[in-house]
Amino acid sequence: MTFWIALGLVLFHVVEGWWALVLLVGTGLFEISTPVYWLRRSQRRRAQVGAEAMFGEVVEVARECRPTGAVRIRGELWKAHCPEGASPGERVRVTGLDGLTLEVERAA
Repeated sequence: MTFWIALGLVLFHVVEGWWALVLLVGTGLFEISTPVYWLRRSQRRRAQVGAEAMFGEVVEVARECRPTGAVRIRGELWKAHCPEGASPGERVRVTGLDGLTLEVERAA
């Protein structure tokens, strides 16, 4: 039994007359509508997870990419392929994914 139903039952015994029934029904409706509201709200956006969520991000080169190296993204080191080449500390944009290797290009 949750807080709102318990409160409704207490009020049902404290308040007299038809107000007791109104309070009990009101707390019950509130109890039912709250999870429905949060469920609908949580499903507004699709979850962005996995390597595909990194597309378009600008990241920093950790190991020289000529043409392969590594980039640091969200605290992780990822193997990267940069055809143009990039030095450590440069900023590159993630453009694709080939297996577990990120395809990157120099950021403007």
